[in-house]
Amino acid sequence: MKNKTVVLGVTGGIAAYKSAEIVSRLRKTGVDVHVVMSRGACNFITPLTLETMSGHPVATEMFHEKTHWEVEHISLAQRADVFVVAPATAHVIAKYAHGLADDMLSTTLLATTAPVLLAPAMNENMWAHPATQANMALLRERGVHVVGPASGLLACGVNGQGRMEEPDVIVDAILDLLETKKDYAGKRVMVTAGPTREAIDPVRYVSNRSSGKMGVALALQARRRGAQVTLVHGPMEVQPPRWVNCVPVETTEQMCQAILQRLDDCDMLIKCAAPADFKAAYPSDQKIKKAGKDNLALDMIPTPDILTAVSEAKKNQVVIGFAAETQDVSAYAKDKMQRKGLDMIVANDVTMPGAGFGVDTNIVTVHKKDGTVYQHPLASKEQIAAFVLDQGITLF
Repeated sequence: MKNKTVVLGVTGGIAAYKSAEIVSRLRKTGVDVHVVMSRGACNFITPLTLETMSGHPVATEMFHEKTHWEVEHISLAQRADVFVVAPATAHVIAKYAHGLADDMLSTTLLATTAPVLLAPAMNENMWAHPATQANMALLRERGVHVVGPASGLLACGVNGQGRMEEPDVIVDAILDLLETKKDYAGKRVMVTAGPTREAIDPVRYVSNRSSGKMGVALALQARRRGAQVTLVHGPMEVQPPRWVNCVPVETTEQMCQAILQRLDDCDMLIKCAAPADFKAAYPSDQKIKKAGKDNLALDMIPTPDILTAVSEAKKNQVVIGFAAETQDVSAYAKDKMQRKGLDMIVANDVTMPGAGFGVDTNIVTVHKKDGTVYQHPLASKEQIAAFVLDQGITLF
């Protein structure tokens, strides 16, 4: 998100205090943030706070002494890659809907040609009022993006709809708009993530070290690039991304069935999960006790081979697999790609520092069925996901 600019408009609502966290989260992604405040907003949070957080002067007044030759509201409007208003009060929404521009914020908002995102925040009755709903309908018709409002305890002391969405939700929506590469628009992508668990008894299970981070990163990046995403996942250490269709499972058999049931409705399957390869042949109905036992022998049998089942059932879908190995990585990966009928495989050596399970980074080598090979050095799993999708889109 480097070289991206967000202009954040802050209006006079109690939720204005959350704008500081929005700025902070955006800055951590590399986004340059400029803030415009209404007069009312200055009663809830000081410009100094947002100047410190953003690293830029905060624009508040239309008419004040200039030390440069830029027309400030036009300059900010043109600089924005995305213009966000959070919180967006009923008053500012009404002004924007009807083209009123009587202060720095409304003037800058009206002058921008960038995508606009509103995060409404107001009393539940104000939100439900026909005038507000008509204004929102008009703005949506014009292509304005909206996140929220959420339901919950409002500042007026009642529970209802009108609460501004949390900063992480708003930032997620902003980052979606900042992603200009929409090469997966119209594509239906199914991603699998995380481990599976196979019961030994009601307490214990067989699993592996997969955290689900790589699969979640792939699902998130595919969504941002325009895909309709389904995430089939086992028990993960991380939360699935917002605005994707999530299908939670536990066992390898459940994951296999979930994939096969949805295979005809997808254009690409990215099989990133690490399902258990074996399960107990005779799982115990009761907890196995340690007392009186010198050892415990488990009779293990193979679980269903998901990629083999997919290979037999697929039609024209692009299928991408992952190979987490500890030795002879490329040889094992290429063999797996050929045996399972994959279009592409992403291989990584989980013994390398910074790669593999449970970390936020990875190192991968991509093998395609046409024999081409692409490598990516140590990078965040979000960057690796973008790299995998870059290679995957060429397979259509």
